[in-house]
Amino acid sequence: MKLTRADRKILQILQEDGKISNVDLAERVGLSPSPCLRRVKQLEASGLIRGYVALLDRRKAKLDVLAYVEVQVDRHSEEAAEAFQQAVLREPEVVGCYAMTGGYDYLLRVVVPSLDAYADFTMKRLLKMPAVKDVRSSFVLDTIKDQTALPLDYVA
Repeated sequence: MKLTRADRKILQILQEDGKISNVDLAERVGLSPSPCLRRVKQLEASGLIRGYVALLDRRKAKLDVLAYVEVQVDRHSEEAAEAFQQAVLREPEVVGCYAMTGGYDYLLRVVVPSLDAYADFTMKRLLKMPAVKDVRSSFVLDTIKDQTALPLDYVA
């Protein structure tokens, strides 16, 4: 799907405010409501727009600890990777999991209410996951930038 200038504007606005009404969106983009809605539906159908969510403030949700956890697995088989990945998917504290290059195999983004909760999660669940050999944790002291909007300059 080749994006038009209007499509890019729609995406920019929706990344800032996913709850905007179609009438307001159309006005800001410079389209009438029907063509604007049609474009949004096309962007959704193409998969470029994956969905709409409410973004929660983790501190107001009492999830004060944010950790990035490097995980090294001891077996590099497809079965071990699948078992580890399935275990991670069951853990609500793990809000991001990425297969990585380098010294560690996975990078996890973990949120918990306290360091005690993190210790409990690590000792009782993470270290018992299939194929986990080693973990290394880094804790976020301060968030400088945390946005979900993607840069649109590179989108075809």
